[in-house]
Amino acid sequence: MREIRNDLYLRTLRGEKVERTPIWVMRQAGRYLPEYRETRKQAGDFLTLCKTPELACKVTMQPIDRFGLDAAILFSDILTIPDAMGLELVLEEGVGPVFNKPIRTISDIDNIHIPNMETDLSYVTSAIKVIREELNDRVPLIGFTGSPWTLASYMVEGSGSKEFRRIKGLMFEDPNSMHRLLQIVTDSVVDYLRAQVAAGAQSLMVFDTWGGMLSTDNYQRFSLEYMHQIVSSLKSDPVTQDVPVVLFTKGGGQWLEMMVETKCDGLGLDWTVDMAAAKARVGDKVVLQGNMDPVIMNTGEQQVMSGATQVLEAYGHHAPEDRGHIFNLGHGIQPFAKPENMTALVNTVKSHSTNYHC
Repeated sequence: MREIRNDLYLRTLRGEKVERTPIWVMRQAGRYLPEYRETRKQAGDFLTLCKTPELACKVTMQPIDRFGLDAAILFSDILTIPDAMGLELVLEEGVGPVFNKPIRTISDIDNIHIPNMETDLSYVTSAIKVIREELNDRVPLIGFTGSPWTLASYMVEGSGSKEFRRIKGLMFEDPNSMHRLLQIVTDSVVDYLRAQVAAGAQSLMVFDTWGGMLSTDNYQRFSLEYMHQIVSSLKSDPVTQDVPVVLFTKGGGQWLEMMVETKCDGLGLDWTVDMAAAKARVGDKVVLQGNMDPVIMNTGEQQVMSGATQVLEAYGHHAPEDRGHIFNLGHGIQPFAKPENMTALVNTVKSHSTNYHC
C-alpha cells in the first residue's frame, strides 16, 4: 500500500498522536465555490454531475487544490441508494430532492429493487477510482452514505419534510413494516460502503440527517440500531474492517454515549453541542469531529477566525488518553459562504491547533 503524504486525518481516527488538528468541511465541494458553479453549469444539472465520474472527480478536487484541506470527500449524494432502488430521484428547483415513485404502500416496500453495486451504482465506484488516481495519495478519500432512517424518511415522504408525517405515521402505525424497510435499506447501505472501500475509499461517514427529530426510544429502535448494524458489519468484513467509520446524527448531541456503543471510530457533532462537555462525556472512547456553526462562514474573516479558535479551545489540549479531534463545521457549508473565509478557516486551524498538541 502506498503511503499517504498527508495522513493526519487517518492517524487521528486511529487515535495516534498528531502534530496538529486535521480539518475538512462537510459539503466542501459545493455552490459557494465559483469553480464548482462553472462545472455544474457544464454538467447541465446536479445528478449528471454526480453520475459523471470525471466531473465528480473535478469538483471533489476543487477544495483540495484551493484550500489544502486534510481530506477529500467523494462528491455524490446521500440519495443514490433510493434512486438505484427505482424511486426515480429528481431535483426540483426551489424544492430540492423529490422522488417520482415514493414508498406509499406495504407492497411498495415488498417490491423495492435491491440495487446491484456493480451496475446500478457503478458510477459511484468509478468516481472513487478516478478521484484516487487524481489525488495521488495527497490526502485520504472519505466515502459516505445516508443513514437507513434518513434514507427511509426521504423514500416515504417523497422529499424533504418539516413534519415527517408519513414516515412517523408508518413508524407508529406499522412498526413491523418500518423495520422491514429499514432492514432492506441497511443491507444495501452495507453493500454500498463495502463497494466504496473496494474501489478506494479510505474512511467512511454515515450522515443521519433526520435522526434528531426522533424521541430517545425511537432513535434507539429506528435509527441507532441500524447504524449499529452497519458498523458491526463493516468491522467484521475483511474488506472494510480496518477502515474508520464516523457517525453523525444532526440534533443527536444528547445521545453521544449511546452512539459510542456502536464501536464507531468517530462521532460528528453539530454546532448545538458543547465540545468541552462532549469531550468529557466520550472523548476518551471516540474521535470527535466538528463543530463550528456553518453560518459563521457567511460573515467576515475575523468572525471565522474567532469561531475556529473557540472550537479548538473548547476541545483543549490533547492528553495521551484523548482519542482526538477533527475540525469540521457543525453541518454542511452553505451556498452563501465566502471562499476567502474557507482560506481563513483552514489557516487558523493549521496554525492555532499546534498549541494544543504539545
